[in-house]
Amino acid sequence: MTSGYPLREGRKRHVSMADVARRAGVSAQTVSRVSNGYQGVVPQTRELVLKAMDELGYRPNSAARALKLGSFHTIGVITFSLETLGNHRTIQAISAAAAGAGYAVTLIPVDLPTHGGVEHAFGRLEELAVDAVAVIVEVHLLDRAKVVLPRGVPTVVVDSDAGDAYTVVDTDQADGARQATRHLLELGHRSVRHLAGPESSYAAQRRVDGWRDTLLEAGCEAKEVVRGDWSAESGYEAGRILVADTECTAVFCANDQMALGLYRAAAEAGRRIPEDLSVVGFDDSADTPAYSPPLTTIHQDFAEVGRRGVAAILEQLRTGEQKPGTSIVPTRFVQRASTAAPRAGS
Repeated sequence: MTSGYPLREGRKRHVSMADVARRAGVSAQTVSRVSNGYQGVVPQTRELVLKAMDELGYRPNSAARALKLGSFHTIGVITFSLETLGNHRTIQAISAAAAGAGYAVTLIPVDLPTHGGVEHAFGRLEELAVDAVAVIVEVHLLDRAKVVLPRGVPTVVVDSDAGDAYTVVDTDQADGARQATRHLLELGHRSVRHLAGPESSYAAQRRVDGWRDTLLEAGCEAKEVVRGDWSAESGYEAGRILVADTECTAVFCANDQMALGLYRAAAEAGRRIPEDLSVVGFDDSADTPAYSPPLTTIHQDFAEVGRRGVAAILEQLRTGEQKPGTSIVPTRFVQRASTAAPRAGS
């Protein structure tokens, strides 16, 4: 065997710092200095140590090294749902921003959005050794004091009304809904129906508020919302109710996936988009230009949410202080081909 170390029960013996020191012919202290990036090591000695590490397959204990250096360079992400496109894109954005700052991301999903579930997640993150936490909260929790995040851990909350207690980064949900509703009214639709997200969702409620306020300000009736669960299938089931209403000429959908389901319901009912029914989505997901017709929607800047969230975390790590308050990321209206003026007489 090239390593010179015996195998036991088919497994290689754990390689220690002392093993590397013997192979390189140096002290364990020198191996430690190389492992921790200490610059005061003679280049030839450093090369000997690195070569020995490579030959033996030695990997430094990053947790122990982090304890010495005071940082793990890892951000924990707690999320209550991995099923929605918005959460996936938010996690991706945080990961990209963290990587750009030299940090890794550890993901901890929480099955039940309860205080116990959050405490368990924070406990897991402590075991996994992280410097800070980003909490992606889709449901109404922090704003109703159902969940209290542990103190002493640099924390940023995404997608929740928790500005009085925590650092929050969020998309301007209500303004996005206002832009969508205003566009349909300006086209001449006398009212706009809303295919909303789950009642428990903070983001969904903010979109309902923006839609309703815009209608009422325009002197239009805000009929009862029809709800889905963010999925295309739920959009189809809710869409069947909406397209059965012959007076319905325009629908604002709380996300693009449910709009896709509405497309199917409209097609089955023989209602053409946009000739018979105008549709606006929310998110601006990557495949919306491929909808038939391409979907008019509201663009969420997930990348900016990720950048601001990580920047807030790094600021907390630098200063040791959390600054409660909410940073709002603007939305943007994206015009495509799924909306038009209502037909004469509609």
